[in-house]
Amino acid sequence: MLNNDRALVLLSGGQDSSTCLAWALARFAEVETIGFDYGQRHAVELTCRDAIRAGMATPSGALTGRLGDDHMLKLEALGAISDTAMTRDIAIVASENGLPNTFVPGRNLLFVTFAAALAYRRGCRHIVLGVCETDYSGYPDCRDDAIKAMQVALNIGMETRFVLHTPLMWRDKAATFALAEDLGGAPLLDLIVEHSHTCYVGDRSQRHPWGYGCGECPACQLRADGWRRFMSARDA
Repeated sequence: MLNNDRALVLLSGGQDSSTCLAWALARFAEVETIGFDYGQRHAVELTCRDAIRAGMATPSGALTGRLGDDHMLKLEALGAISDTAMTRDIAIVASENGLPNTFVPGRNLLFVTFAAALAYRRGCRHIVLGVCETDYSGYPDCRDDAIKAMQVALNIGMETRFVLHTPLMWRDKAATFALAEDLGGAPLLDLIVEHSHTCYVGDRSQRHPWGYGCGECPACQLRADGWRRFMSARDA
């Protein structure tokens, strides 16, 4: 039996998934998290998850839900079959198909499938993930139609009624920073800026106003630009 008050959040340790965790805690009574270790180049993101969870463990303000168990799954096979800049120490460039070579084919599809299998066992009707098709790198498995198709396939294949939530689907990075501030004020915004990780090359040696990162990779550029636009709108 799936519980309509229980949610499972895909928490990578990045800005988007951390914001989605706060979003879920503001809406559901019980929230669990799941992360995936697939041999990613920026595996440092996984070490950020504990600080993010710790910062949201105590209900406060709009975040009234109880933060429950965390689950970590190893998906070495995905990294083994992926020849990408996310799983190899190679330069980040555009591929022949126009997608950046940071695209890991099937990654989000596998993540959602494994999350649904766990949600089925844990009784979580709601599955929350931080994909979007606004400020993103063009990954096809981040798009709204891909997620809707996955929801249909999972519900048919598991004969149940999961609801896949993508609260950031139509929000750009500036709006994502704004959402975090709306949900938890300055403390939540500071938590996400300081402890979430976005940089594709895994650099946490350089601290910028928007957080840590190399400042050059596509993920850093999107986050930095979103921060600038967020701050400009806030000061207007």
